[in-house]
Formats: sequence, C-alpha cells, structure tokens
Amino acid sequence: MPFEKVQSEKLAAAVVRQIELLILRGILRPGERLPAERELAERMGVSRPSLREALGALQEAGLLVSRPGAGVYVAEVLGSAFAPALVRLFSIHEEALFDSIAFRRDMEGLAAERAARFGSDTDLAVIQAALDKLEVAGPKQAPACDTDFHMAILDASHNVMLLHMMRSMFELLSAGVFYNREAVFARDSTRDALLHQHRAINAAIQARDPAAARAAIEVHLDYAMEAIRDLRTAEENEAVARQRLRRERK
Repeated sequence: MPFEKVQSEKLAAAVVRQIELLILRGILRPGERLPAERELAERMGVSRPSLREALGALQEAGLLVSRPGAGVYVAEVLGSAFAPALVRLFSIHEEALFDSIAFRRDMEGLAAERAARFGSDTDLAVIQAALDKLEVAGPKQAPACDTDFHMAILDASHNVMLLHMMRSMFELLSAGVFYNREAVFARDSTRDALLHQHRAINAAIQARDPAAARAAIEVHLDYAMEAIRDLRTAEENEAVARQRLRRERK
C-alpha cells in the first residue's frame, strides 16, 4: 500500500512555506526588506535557529538575498522576466509600445473582471484607497499612484500568474522603457480624463459588475494609446518648429 507514517513538519519548513506563499501572492514584493531576525522570529513564533535555517533555504532557492549590514530582502525575481537585450528592443522600437498597451488592455480587462467577481471587501477597500491617493496626487506623483491603483486591481484578481506577469510589465513602465509617463500626466486635460476613467473603473469594481469593469479598463487604455500618440506627434512637431526657429535666428 502506498501509505507512509505522517511526520510532523519542521518549523523551518513551515516558515519557508509561509514566506514562499507571501512572495507568490505578491504580498512580499521584490526588493522589500524583511523585518530584523529577532522581530521576525517573534512574529512567526519560532526560534531564531529555525528562522535562520528557513532564510538560508530561501536564499539558496533564489527568493531572498542577504545584504551585509543591511538585512535580508526579497530577491528581484522579476528581473529575469525580460532579458536585457529584449528590454533594449522594447525601448527603441515603437511597435513594442503599442503592443504593450494592447497587452495591458487584454490582461487588465481580465484582472478587473476577476476583481469585481472574486475580490474581497478588503481588496475593494484597497482599490478605493489607491484611487483616493491618485485623486490628490500632483503630476510628479501621479504615475506612481496610477501604478498602485492598477496593481491593487491585479492583487484583487487573485490569480498569481496574472499578478506576477503584469507586475513585471509595470516594472518596465516605471523604468520608462516604453514611454515617459510623467509627460502624459503633465497635461492637465489628459490627467483629468485619466482620473475620470479611473473613477469609472473603480465604480464598476465596487459595484461588482465584471462586464462593466472590463469595459471601463478597455476605454481607459484605448484613451491612453491615443493620448500617447498625440504626445508623440506634439513632440515631433515641436522638434520641427525648433529647427525652423534656429534657421530664422541665423
């Protein structure tokens, strides 16, 4: 018979499993520092030797990194999602820009549907709180607050594959690989329109209307694509105008 005696789980293994799940679910994020050893052991109710054993196993697995004198951090596990050579291609070819928005449209539409259907009341409160911060953010802070709002929706989708795939995408957006997000939010009319769209997304999710949530995401990202096209056209026109001005001043 294929049965074996049940053995109690080592404390270190239980710690490993808990931290793995926190990383998998996006609760512990890449680059985030873990509490100091004493505090973490107390929070988890384990001895420091058991905790050290668990942290060592997680470091060997590449999920945590120890920085001398600084502590233990969640590894930048998203860094391998796109090879540096591919990131460079993304940054220099416009095709990747508009493909990235189309990809976001599909994936975030799905996430918004799932958030409306499966998000807990607490998930929806987090989304609302992220929108509240975006409401009062200035042009400089708006891109980061925008990311937090969209990531809150992805968290509420409760699909870890979707979460990590899209978090990798937002890492590239935050790094300015595809376009200058601050330039988009700097335009008053564009920023107002985007905020109105975020409110519509939030309202649909709070009403737990999956179809309306997806539709609101699609409207939002269709608008974002056109706004970026308009911005690029304006930048090209400005470059030509400056050439003409330099000629007139000769």
